[in-house]
Amino acid sequence: MTYISFPGLGIKPFHIDPNAFSIFGVSVTWYGLFITIGMVLAFFYCMRRAKQEGISSDDMLDLAIITVILSISGARLYYVLFSLDQMIATGGSAWQNFTQTLYNMVNIRGGGLAIYGGVIGGFIAALIISKWKKIKFPLLLDILVGGVFIGQIIGRWGNFINGEAYGYATSLPWRMGLHVVAGDGIYGQNLENYIEVHPTFLYESLWNLVGLVILCAYYNRKKFPGQLFAFYLIWYGAGRAVIEGLRTDSLWLFGEGSIRVSQALGIVTVLIGTCIMVIGYLRIKKNIDLLAIVKSKFKRKRSR
Repeated sequence: MTYISFPGLGIKPFHIDPNAFSIFGVSVTWYGLFITIGMVLAFFYCMRRAKQEGISSDDMLDLAIITVILSISGARLYYVLFSLDQMIATGGSAWQNFTQTLYNMVNIRGGGLAIYGGVIGGFIAALIISKWKKIKFPLLLDILVGGVFIGQIIGRWGNFINGEAYGYATSLPWRMGLHVVAGDGIYGQNLENYIEVHPTFLYESLWNLVGLVILCAYYNRKKFPGQLFAFYLIWYGAGRAVIEGLRTDSLWLFGEGSIRVSQALGIVTVLIGTCIMVIGYLRIKKNIDLLAIVKSKFKRKRSR
């Protein structure tokens, strides 16, 4: 059992059961509940933006169904690919090891969903819908990234309740204390472990909240389709690259001690977002220059 505290802020240790409630004997975790709430709120946000852009609600419903399926599958696949050593079962017969390994790979109730994999799955879903429904792909991405921000803002609080996704030890005023108690013991009894760490779940949630505010403020001022998607790539990628460096549970790209997977991908997304932004502005400038030339020639003809 894990107790959480914020000693620098005067918040004493408390415990929240990871299971929110049960339905017919099946436990529903806070983590899963937060992800579901995030998806629902993201859907309503995207529906509002779609209406603003003249996209039908039926098209968005189709997108929502495909996005949920591919995002969850992508999030799990991403995690499994970089955690194969934890998935492969040993110690039994060949058949037992095979079936247990397959179970480990699909058992999302045991944890293991990677945000980047979910984003990639959502990207593929948007590409499918844009081709199917004849909707401009960059415009669809601009609509979706606000929903992605919302999902990430809320979803990280599931990590908080589980006492996971935290960083290295720190003495900062907003540090988070984690107290691991044996069994169902009461805090103060059978204390096994105590650490004070960076609440990296909170850093990422707040970083995404600021990104969402900026995105909403500039939504109607965007200069070209895809600009807000580029902003998301730059904003989230930069934040994740820094925050991931503080975490202790990262997946490593080339083994422990090398660069973290999410840091490397964060840097890549920043570069991609920057390229999209530069290309978009260059196209705008080119169109403005061409328009100026046409107007200039038209005025000359009229003057003659």
